[in-house]
Amino acid sequence: MSLTDWACLGVFILGFLLFVVGANIYNAIVGYTGLYLSIGAVIAYLALYIYKELTKQPSPSPSPALTA
Repeated sequence: MSLTDWACLGVFILGFLLFVVGANIYNAIVGYTGLYLSIGAVIAYLALYIYKELTKQPSPSPSPALTA
């Protein structure tokens, strides 16, 4: 896993924990902060993944003369 994958996973886990703590202590600010961190981590991961796939260079295919 790359550093960005670990960072997104860490932010997602932090957001989930904040959401659970906020729900447990009835603090809406902490809960919504955790919820938005979790959603933001998923959106950031998907955006980075799609960007990597769109900018990937195609691998050169072997020429037909060399394969025969």
